[in-house]
Amino acid sequence: MSIPLPLADRVALVTGATRGIGRAAALALSAAGAHVIAVGRTQGALEDLDDEARAIGGEAVTLVPLDLTNGVGVDELGLAIFKRHRRLDILVHAAGVLSGLRPVAHIPPKVWDTIVATNITSVFRLIRSLEPLLRASDSGRTIFLTSQQAAHPKAFWGSYAASQAAVEALVRAWADEVDNTAIRAVLLDPGAVRTKLRAEAFPGEDKAALTSPAELGPLFVELAGRNDPGPPYRPVSFTSWRAGRFAAASGMPSPDR
Repeated sequence: MSIPLPLADRVALVTGATRGIGRAAALALSAAGAHVIAVGRTQGALEDLDDEARAIGGEAVTLVPLDLTNGVGVDELGLAIFKRHRRLDILVHAAGVLSGLRPVAHIPPKVWDTIVATNITSVFRLIRSLEPLLRASDSGRTIFLTSQQAAHPKAFWGSYAASQAAVEALVRAWADEVDNTAIRAVLLDPGAVRTKLRAEAFPGEDKAALTSPAELGPLFVELAGRNDPGPPYRPVSFTSWRAGRFAAASGMPSPDR
């Protein structure tokens, strides 16, 4: 008798799904039984994701080539999900840009506008479009990536840090608004992960010392489950979660995540 997959029959939407953490989340959720709707800007990379999902035994992935700064496109995506699935059980928002590091006074207005549109406005548009679908789920789970820059901004990180702080504020306010529903929101700090954004910020860093995006897969599956994670008062730390798993496996006391 086969063991049921933990996310069997769940419908999941993953943004930023063509590379890095978003790709790892899409593959992990697919392998756990979810039907994944993958959003990314590159058709070829989306097709590669589908091939890999099938190769590891996951379901075929629904591919959505879309730039999330296209608000009308986000609304159309919500309508398409409603027509096909009538609900959305899981949202992982992993898309985002750094667009360089520079003093606040030297940020070009066009770069600022791009960061705001990609990192902040896209979150608002996704929540606006997808909340009715998440309400239709018996346990809507949403996961938004953040970083320590939101709470502890450093020199030259102003634009990115401001966008992360705005996302945290927006998600916490929304989570409070839907607290009496089955929707729950999580802010996830992945830490230092081997991604394109990380390489842009730290081009000389030893990549071998960084976390592989695939290591976050089990955490996405856990957070996407039906257990109630509680309100997002503070981000879930992947580093602490991993340490807790190691401690549990070795019989040591688990640190607070």
